[in-house]
Amino acid sequence: MLILGRIYWFFNWAVIVAIVAIIVLVLLRVIANQADLNPFGWSSLTIRRLTDSFIGPMRRALMGFGVDPKYAPLVTILLVVLLGWFALQLVSSVVNTLAGVLFSLGGRNFVPIIGYVLYGMVSLYILLIFIRIIFSWGMASYSNRIMRFLVNATEPMLGPLRRIVPLVGTFDISPIVAFIILWLLQSAIAGTLLRGLPIQFFA
Repeated sequence: MLILGRIYWFFNWAVIVAIVAIIVLVLLRVIANQADLNPFGWSSLTIRRLTDSFIGPMRRALMGFGVDPKYAPLVTILLVVLLGWFALQLVSSVVNTLAGVLFSLGGRNFVPIIGYVLYGMVSLYILLIFIRIIFSWGMASYSNRIMRFLVNATEPMLGPLRRIVPLVGTFDISPIVAFIILWLLQSAIAGTLLRGLPIQFFA
């Protein structure tokens, strides 16, 4: 359990450091552009080289949507923070599930193992639905490999709900209904298979 905790905190700090580093680089690029520095100077070239892999694709995506590409740095920062949060949530779900399984094995209590595995799987599914919603807002097409995986993974639940739950105006509320159902399922698992046991070992 101690090793698992150290891996969790190491990954947390690594993701946070990566997020901060990318944000600082993007802000330095914005400042360099506003300060009208020599574009062929060492500092400008270095900043541009380090940030082109992030800002370039975002600029092209915004132009494809008819949005002014000058907003690419801001959108890049928002996307990096969001992806970092997704990564932290994913690792938290996996690590807490493993910790619960190890906790149950250590106490020779085998029934909660099923509960921890189910609880973790539901948490992952909730996260996948949430990521799909964000990607669909970004107009990601089915040809995108990540979007294709998200659709294939979540459509078995969202598809039937979409046919049952009516639209509210033009708004599809089937993901909200899915979140409520999955939350109730987690509550049922916590109240039966994991009754009196910790749900989260690492917050």
